[in-house]
Amino acid sequence: MKRKTSASTRMHKLLVFGDQEDAYSTGNLQRGGKNSAASDHAWAVTRALAADAVRVGWSRAAFLQVMLDGPYKAGQHTRMLQHRRGYDKAAAWLQRAWDGAQRYVQSADPITTRQDFHSALAALRARIECTPWKGTSGKTDLRNILARLEICARAGSWDHTVSERALAERMGCSRTTAHNSNLRLLQARLLRQLDHGSPTEGARWMLIARLPTTTSHDGATPKGPKAGGAMSGPGVRQIGTEADIDSRVATQVMHLDAFAHQGLGGSGLTILAALAERDGQSITELQGSSSVSRPTAYRQVGKLKALGLVHQEGELYHLAPSALEGIGTPTPECPAPVSGWPEAAERLGTVGVGTRRRKHHEAQRVHWQQTQTRLAERRRATPPSSRPHPAVARPEHVGPDGCAVDPTTGEVIAGLYVATDGCWFWSDFDERHAAAATPPVSSGRAERPRMGHGVPHSSATRR
Repeated sequence: MKRKTSASTRMHKLLVFGDQEDAYSTGNLQRGGKNSAASDHAWAVTRALAADAVRVGWSRAAFLQVMLDGPYKAGQHTRMLQHRRGYDKAAAWLQRAWDGAQRYVQSADPITTRQDFHSALAALRARIECTPWKGTSGKTDLRNILARLEICARAGSWDHTVSERALAERMGCSRTTAHNSNLRLLQARLLRQLDHGSPTEGARWMLIARLPTTTSHDGATPKGPKAGGAMSGPGVRQIGTEADIDSRVATQVMHLDAFAHQGLGGSGLTILAALAERDGQSITELQGSSSVSRPTAYRQVGKLKALGLVHQEGELYHLAPSALEGIGTPTPECPAPVSGWPEAAERLGTVGVGTRRRKHHEAQRVHWQQTQTRLAERRRATPPSSRPHPAVARPEHVGPDGCAVDPTTGEVIAGLYVATDGCWFWSDFDERHAAAATPPVSSGRAERPRMGHGVPHSSATRR
């Protein structure tokens, strides 16, 4: 299954060594049972291997033979299933994985050139713009994906490398918020972690261009709400919804201080992006296009009107001509509009949030590097121990006859000797005990020893 592409190299490593990085592990207990998490993990690994086998032109019989008869780590679950339930059950389990992989490969557009990748990236961006991202955590996840889209566009691949601190600075949030968002996207199957990074580079990730589904073996259903609110998390766009934003505008301004948590926030960001996509919307239309509640829409539109970035004409709201640069226009509600995003952040009380965040992250990086340097110097400065092994006898502990001598008192330690290889050994044999165990020789008839008279019962007395 090994090919020249990087994806097939990973699949070959996955087949031989298994999922060492836990890239396909989600801990899903949706189907019930104590072994459902392990079964879902094995199913995800098998589906990934089946998809790559279909791409390189394997036959179904060859795939079954490798998984059932080969000594590879990825086929361990299948071989255990064959041992417990028979060959037919294991073959049917692999057949479902093979059929699903065939349907997936046939439905997915093949990416062979850089132009094909950017076309797929644009298609994913369009789907994200039309997907409702409800709740506070949903807006944070939207920032996360938009930041990763820019990184993937520069890398030219779905695989990208970014640390949590660098991602948080792009998103305009804290590292903890970015970490929690990564966990939600991993659970929603929109993101996959390929490794945990190195001391000099961030972790490697893969952005998955699919909507979240479960890991059911027979079908797929949309996931429910996630943590962060009753309607939080990414959702599949349903008929009748009107989610529609300009993701490039959101990517351009989401890291600014004006869109921090206590400022305009994620809901203000999506309202601005919705008006940038289609100017002149009512509150009801903004509620659907930006995926916010009606009170939130009123509150955020009021903030934008107070800054001079939005003005109202009847029931419709319009952006100022230079609103995307943070420059407002005078209106009856705002006679003194802002002249840039820094002034908007100052009025909102969030000025300097990004600078403090970057300084905090830089201080953490410097502290980590200093700690690693100090530990490396300590390891180099520690000389190797010159003390011999305790089992090896030292010259000052050995007497002239080879017995052990206490170097402090000069007394002989009975029963402890030095072997020919220089190591200590204990001997239970003592000449005094041997002499006591030997019966005395007399001219007369030897008396038979009795029980309990202090004579030990040994082989020397049983004659």
